[in-house]
Amino acid sequence: MKALLVEDTMMLRKTIREALTEEGYAVEVAVDGKEAIEKVEVSDYDIIILDVMLPGLDGFSALKAIRKVGQTPVIMLTARDAISDRVKGLDLGADDYLTKPFDLDELMARLRAIARRRGGDRSPHLEVGKVSLDTAARKAFLKGEEINLTSREYVILETLIRQRNQVVSRAFLYEHLYVEDETTLSNVLDVYIWRLRSKLGKDFIKTRRGFGYIVEQ
Repeated sequence: MKALLVEDTMMLRKTIREALTEEGYAVEVAVDGKEAIEKVEVSDYDIIILDVMLPGLDGFSALKAIRKVGQTPVIMLTARDAISDRVKGLDLGADDYLTKPFDLDELMARLRAIARRRGGDRSPHLEVGKVSLDTAARKAFLKGEEINLTSREYVILETLIRQRNQVVSRAFLYEHLYVEDETTLSNVLDVYIWRLRSKLGKDFIKTRRGFGYIVEQ
Protein backbone atom coordinates (compact mmCIF):
# COMPACT_ATOMS: atom_id res chain seq x y z
CA MET A 1 0.00 0.00 0.00
CA LYS A 2 1.39 3.39 -1.00
CA ALA A 3 0.50 6.49 0.99
CA LEU A 4 1.07 10.20 0.44
CA LEU A 5 1.35 12.14 3.69
CA VAL A 6 0.85 15.90 3.35
CA GLU A 7 1.78 17.61 6.62
CA ASP A 8 3.94 20.68 7.24
CA THR A 9 4.63 20.11 10.95
CA MET A 10 7.91 18.21 11.05
CA MET A 11 7.44 16.24 14.28
CA LEU A 12 3.89 15.16 13.45
CA ARG A 13 4.94 14.26 9.91
CA LYS A 14 7.77 12.11 11.29
CA THR A 15 5.48 10.39 13.82
CA ILE A 16 2.78 9.57 11.28
CA ARG A 17 5.31 8.42 8.70
CA GLU A 18 6.92 6.03 11.18
CA ALA A 19 3.52 4.63 12.18
CA LEU A 20 2.52 4.10 8.55
CA THR A 21 5.82 2.41 7.76
CA GLU A 22 5.35 0.03 10.68
CA GLU A 23 1.94 -0.85 9.22
CA GLY A 24 3.61 -1.81 5.95
CA TYR A 25 2.85 1.31 3.93
CA ALA A 26 5.31 2.76 1.45
CA VAL A 27 5.19 6.43 2.41
CA GLU A 28 5.98 9.55 0.42
CA VAL A 29 5.66 13.00 1.96
CA ALA A 30 4.80 16.52 0.87
CA VAL A 31 5.00 19.64 3.02
CA ASP A 32 2.51 21.85 1.19
CA GLY A 33 -0.46 21.66 -1.15
CA LYS A 34 1.50 22.51 -4.28
CA GLU A 35 3.99 19.68 -3.72
CA ALA A 36 1.11 17.29 -2.98
CA ILE A 37 -0.59 18.07 -6.29
CA GLU A 38 2.67 17.63 -8.20
CA LYS A 39 3.16 14.19 -6.64
CA VAL A 40 -0.41 13.07 -7.31
CA GLU A 41 -0.07 14.06 -10.96
CA VAL A 42 2.88 11.70 -11.50
CA SER A 43 2.33 8.86 -8.99
CA ASP A 44 -0.44 6.49 -8.01
CA TYR A 45 -1.34 6.26 -4.30
CA ASP A 46 -3.66 4.01 -2.31
CA ILE A 47 -4.39 6.71 0.27
CA ILE A 48 -3.68 10.40 0.82
CA ILE A 49 -3.48 11.88 4.33
CA LEU A 50 -3.95 15.61 3.86
CA ASP A 51 -3.58 18.35 6.47
CA VAL A 52 -5.92 21.32 6.07
CA MET A 53 -3.68 24.06 7.50
CA LEU A 54 -0.81 24.08 5.00
CA PRO A 55 1.45 26.95 3.98
CA GLY A 56 0.57 28.56 0.66
CA LEU A 57 -2.08 26.36 -0.93
CA ASP A 58 -4.28 24.99 1.87
CA GLY A 59 -5.66 21.48 2.14
CA PHE A 60 -9.11 22.37 0.80
CA SER A 61 -7.63 23.91 -2.36
CA ALA A 62 -5.25 20.97 -2.75
CA LEU A 63 -8.17 18.54 -2.43
CA LYS A 64 -10.05 20.30 -5.24
CA ALA A 65 -7.03 19.84 -7.52
CA ILE A 66 -6.48 16.24 -6.41
CA ARG A 67 -10.09 15.37 -7.25
CA LYS A 68 -9.55 16.66 -10.79
CA VAL A 69 -6.73 14.11 -11.16
CA GLY A 70 -8.45 11.06 -9.69
CA GLN A 71 -10.41 9.43 -6.90
CA THR A 72 -7.68 8.27 -4.52
CA PRO A 73 -9.17 8.10 -0.98
CA VAL A 74 -8.31 11.14 1.15
CA ILE A 75 -8.34 11.53 4.93
CA MET A 76 -8.15 15.16 6.01
CA LEU A 77 -6.40 16.24 9.22
CA THR A 78 -7.12 19.52 10.95
CA ALA A 79 -6.81 21.32 14.25
CA ARG A 80 -10.11 23.05 13.48
CA ASP A 81 -13.10 21.11 14.77
CA ALA A 82 -15.86 23.38 13.45
CA ILE A 83 -18.64 21.39 11.82
CA SER A 84 -18.56 23.75 8.84
CA ASP A 85 -14.93 22.79 8.15
CA ARG A 86 -15.72 19.09 8.27
CA VAL A 87 -18.71 19.55 6.00
CA LYS A 88 -16.60 21.55 3.54
CA GLY A 89 -13.92 18.87 3.38
CA LEU A 90 -16.40 16.05 2.87
CA ASP A 91 -18.35 18.01 0.25
CA LEU A 92 -15.10 18.64 -1.65
CA GLY A 93 -14.50 14.90 -1.90
CA ALA A 94 -12.69 13.83 1.28
CA ASP A 95 -13.44 10.28 2.38
CA ASP A 96 -12.86 10.89 6.08
CA TYR A 97 -11.94 13.63 8.52
CA LEU A 98 -9.82 13.47 11.68
CA THR A 99 -9.44 16.32 14.16
CA LYS A 100 -6.10 16.98 15.86
CA PRO A 101 -4.98 15.85 18.33
CA PHE A 102 -5.83 12.26 17.42
CA ASP A 103 -4.69 8.80 18.40
CA LEU A 104 -2.52 7.01 15.84
CA ASP A 105 -4.47 3.79 16.40
CA GLU A 106 -7.62 5.60 15.30
CA LEU A 107 -5.90 6.89 12.16
CA MET A 108 -4.74 3.37 11.28
CA ALA A 109 -8.23 1.98 11.89
CA ARG A 110 -9.73 4.59 9.59
CA LEU A 111 -7.17 3.73 6.91
CA ARG A 112 -8.10 0.05 7.17
CA ALA A 113 -11.80 0.92 6.93
CA ILE A 114 -11.20 2.93 3.76
CA ALA A 115 -9.19 0.05 2.28
CA ARG A 116 -12.06 -2.35 2.98
CA ARG A 117 -14.62 -0.05 1.37
CA ARG A 118 -12.40 0.51 -1.64
CA GLY A 119 -11.90 -3.21 -2.09
CA GLY A 120 -15.61 -3.94 -1.71
CA ASP A 121 -15.04 -5.88 1.53
CA ARG A 122 -16.93 -4.29 4.42
CA SER A 123 -15.94 -7.03 6.83
CA PRO A 124 -12.44 -6.94 8.35
CA HIS A 125 -12.22 -10.69 7.68
CA LEU A 126 -11.11 -12.03 4.30
CA GLU A 127 -10.93 -15.70 3.41
CA VAL A 128 -9.64 -17.69 0.45
CA GLY A 129 -9.58 -21.44 0.89
CA LYS A 130 -7.71 -22.32 4.07
CA VAL A 131 -6.14 -18.85 4.35
CA SER A 132 -7.88 -16.04 6.20
CA LEU A 133 -6.99 -12.48 7.18
CA ASP A 134 -8.06 -10.27 10.02
CA THR A 135 -7.38 -6.90 8.41
CA ALA A 136 -8.15 -4.97 11.60
CA ALA A 137 -5.48 -6.86 13.54
CA ARG A 138 -3.33 -7.33 10.41
CA LYS A 139 -2.98 -11.03 11.07
CA ALA A 140 -3.01 -14.03 8.72
CA PHE A 141 -4.18 -17.55 9.48
CA LEU A 142 -3.77 -20.93 7.82
CA LYS A 143 -6.38 -23.48 8.86
CA GLY A 144 -7.15 -21.27 11.84
CA GLU A 145 -3.54 -21.10 13.04
CA GLU A 146 -1.82 -17.71 13.00
CA ILE A 147 1.07 -17.34 10.57
CA ASN A 148 4.02 -15.12 11.42
CA LEU A 149 4.40 -12.57 8.60
CA THR A 150 6.55 -9.48 8.25
CA SER A 151 4.67 -6.24 7.57
CA ARG A 152 5.65 -6.33 3.89
CA GLU A 153 4.68 -9.99 3.50
CA TYR A 154 1.31 -9.16 5.02
CA VAL A 155 0.73 -6.22 2.68
CA ILE A 156 1.55 -8.32 -0.40
CA LEU A 157 -0.78 -11.08 0.78
CA GLU A 158 -3.64 -8.69 1.56
CA THR A 159 -3.21 -6.99 -1.82
CA LEU A 160 -3.40 -10.31 -3.67
CA ILE A 161 -6.38 -11.54 -1.64
CA ARG A 162 -8.32 -8.31 -2.09
CA GLN A 163 -7.80 -8.68 -5.84
CA ARG A 164 -8.42 -12.42 -5.83
CA ASN A 165 -9.17 -14.01 -9.20
CA GLN A 166 -7.34 -11.13 -10.89
CA VAL A 167 -3.76 -11.13 -12.09
CA VAL A 168 -1.75 -8.52 -10.17
CA SER A 169 1.26 -7.34 -12.14
CA ARG A 170 4.76 -7.09 -10.73
CA ALA A 171 4.77 -3.43 -11.74
CA PHE A 172 1.65 -2.78 -9.63
CA LEU A 173 3.18 -4.49 -6.59
CA TYR A 174 6.43 -2.56 -6.96
CA GLU A 175 4.53 0.71 -7.37
CA HIS A 176 2.48 0.11 -4.23
CA LEU A 177 5.22 -1.40 -2.04
CA TYR A 178 8.17 0.88 -2.61
CA VAL A 179 8.75 4.60 -2.48
CA GLU A 180 10.83 6.37 -5.07
CA ASP A 181 13.94 6.76 -2.89
CA GLU A 182 14.16 3.07 -1.96
CA THR A 183 16.86 0.96 -3.56
CA THR A 184 15.33 -2.26 -4.82
CA LEU A 185 16.77 -5.31 -6.51
CA SER A 186 15.05 -7.16 -9.32
CA ASN A 187 14.54 -10.28 -7.20
CA VAL A 188 13.18 -8.61 -4.04
CA LEU A 189 9.56 -9.33 -4.94
CA ASP A 190 10.46 -12.92 -5.85
CA VAL A 191 11.91 -13.38 -2.36
CA TYR A 192 8.72 -12.17 -0.68
CA ILE A 193 6.54 -14.38 -2.88
CA TRP A 194 8.79 -17.35 -2.12
CA ARG A 195 8.48 -16.68 1.62
CA LEU A 196 4.70 -16.48 1.40
CA ARG A 197 4.50 -19.72 -0.56
CA SER A 198 6.72 -21.46 2.01
CA LYS A 199 4.25 -20.42 4.72
CA LEU A 200 0.95 -20.81 2.86
CA GLY A 201 1.66 -23.59 0.38
CA LYS A 202 3.43 -23.36 -2.96
CA ASP A 203 0.19 -23.29 -4.98
CA PHE A 204 -1.63 -20.59 -3.02
CA ILE A 205 -0.02 -17.79 -5.03
CA LYS A 206 0.19 -18.71 -8.70
CA THR A 207 2.48 -17.11 -11.26
CA ARG A 208 1.18 -16.01 -14.62
CA ARG A 209 4.45 -15.73 -16.50
CA GLY A 210 4.85 -12.43 -18.23
CA PHE A 211 1.86 -10.99 -16.38
CA GLY A 212 2.17 -11.31 -12.58
CA TYR A 213 0.60 -13.21 -9.68
CA ILE A 214 -2.89 -14.42 -8.82
CA VAL A 215 -4.73 -15.87 -5.84
CA GLU A 216 -7.76 -17.83 -6.96
CA GLN A 217 -10.95 -18.30 -4.95
